[in-house]
Amino acid sequence: MRLFSTTRRLAAHYSREDEHYLVELRLSQARQLFNSLDPAPFIEKDLDSDAENYIVDTVMDFPLAVALKLVIYLPEDECQDAASIPEAIANYFDYRAHHADMNLRFMLLQGRTSLMIGLLFLFGCLFARELLTTALQAGLMRDIVEEGLMICGWVAMWRPIQIYLYDWWPIRRNRRVYEKIRAMPIELRKLERLDPA
Repeated sequence: MRLFSTTRRLAAHYSREDEHYLVELRLSQARQLFNSLDPAPFIEKDLDSDAENYIVDTVMDFPLAVALKLVIYLPEDECQDAASIPEAIANYFDYRAHHADMNLRFMLLQGRTSLMIGLLFLFGCLFARELLTTALQAGLMRDIVEEGLMICGWVAMWRPIQIYLYDWWPIRRNRRVYEKIRAMPIELRKLERLDPA
């Protein structure tokens, strides 16, 4: 995940209207926005992966508190038939936010299970270490067994530690980005054709 841009960079790279920065897409056809292989009705279609990545990456360029508006430019004849695009985009990112929320809940559940297993294994290793310490005579073999059991016990804690320290927050960040996109105002505008010189 990259850090969002500075205010100066945002002002240099993105248009602004009133209090909103603009996330702008210029398309020659409305169907470019959607996955052509998805047989679902128009307002339930998946977005094209390039369009989705562009929207998500652009929104991630901003702090979450900054107001954004998605503006989609289409030829005039396409605008008339594309009135349901804002609803379709909101539906899609609602689904993505819900999916990210499910992934987060599953990961935290997996983290709790991993933590319980890791702690039990760690305590087992420490208990076995104490038993073997009294059973073996001092020397190289006892040192190897002691250190080996200690290392094995702590390695078992690696997965829950990774989940609770690192793995959950990118999913939470993505969910918040999807929720922001879902709630963003979306506007269709006529694409101005450049006259040939």
